[in-house]
Amino acid sequence: MEAEPAASNQHEFNGTLALRRLLGTERRERMPAKFIWLGGENEGLSADGFLTWYDARERHPTRSEWRLYFPSNEVMELASEGDLLLIARRPDGELLVVVVPAGSQLEPGILWLFDVGDEVGSGFLFQDIAHSDRELDFAARFILDELGIDAGSPEEGRLDELAENLLRASGGSFPSTSVVSGLARAEAEAPDPREDPDGALMAWLDFEEALFRRLERSWFVMHLPEHWSAGGDPDVEGLLKMALSFLNRRKSRMGLSLEHHVEEAIRAWRLRYDRGASTEGRSRPDFLFPGAREYHDRAFDARLLTMLGVKSTLKDRWRQVLAEAERIPEKHLLTLQAGVSVHQMDEMRRNSLRLVVPQSLHAAYDRTAEGWLMRFHDFLGLVRERQARADAPG
Repeated sequence: MEAEPAASNQHEFNGTLALRRLLGTERRERMPAKFIWLGGENEGLSADGFLTWYDARERHPTRSEWRLYFPSNEVMELASEGDLLLIARRPDGELLVVVVPAGSQLEPGILWLFDVGDEVGSGFLFQDIAHSDRELDFAARFILDELGIDAGSPEEGRLDELAENLLRASGGSFPSTSVVSGLARAEAEAPDPREDPDGALMAWLDFEEALFRRLERSWFVMHLPEHWSAGGDPDVEGLLKMALSFLNRRKSRMGLSLEHHVEEAIRAWRLRYDRGASTEGRSRPDFLFPGAREYHDRAFDARLLTMLGVKSTLKDRWRQVLAEAERIPEKHLLTLQAGVSVHQMDEMRRNSLRLVVPQSLHAAYDRTAEGWLMRFHDFLGLVRERQARADAPG
């Protein structure tokens, strides 16, 4: 990599045709840019900076040599050969420079979102998404959120009204995740979960995510005046506490929200289950089928037991489910992760872990996942078949 600090003193990228399609053929000085590092120990690291686009041979009568210059910063100092580099331009003109380390959990999802496919690794590629007719569903919004991009919502007026009604009903307090999830299921245009649980799950999540962001904004506007004195001085401690509550809520909400929606689909299929039941020691699988009573009954056929872990993203946390139910050799884990590396997929297979992923995200996975990756519909069908066998006479 020509811009790798360990291998070169240059802070430039060659101005390929793809970059010229993005930036044009006129010199552009100190364009505002945000540099973002996603993955590894420094996950979420960002730095403000600029980019300069210039022709190193602009005085030559016939030749041109375009280059994209960037100043040294924390993000680019971490970049190395083989990493995925994404350069994007926001509608307001600001540039995003995103570095995703090779082998990161986010890499497959980003490649899928921008439809890069098998061309990755061949140099800079240009993708015009400004005029794309692709619908931004929950999966796409989820990945864009990881990149720090607010994709907005086509139903903002309706969402504002629902958010304000929720806050009034809760007396100004932020409503619980179960309340927000329940409203999302009631208001979202979703397929019947008995027929299409994959589609229903994604529609519920998509609506709730948009509603949650409107709730955050309305709640913030409502409570911000409380942290300013009559003289206009800010209550710094109060503002910091409010910001911390925002961050903590965001971290915990998605996992709980996903569990609520998964549980609703399980109920729609009329399956017997226990949520958070104890198996061994402190282990508590998210969902246990048919339930804890059957699990602890040694006379009950272990082949008819099923467990399901639920994690919106995987990273290395998927290993946690491996020890959650000793009687069940094959574990199932439902996730919204848009793709994993082939290496991690092989490791999961070796540990008898099978991923359950909504149908719309299957395209983000490598072809070798076929036959191993399960739809949510397939998983529910497996549980129903096992419970029918358990209930059969004799």
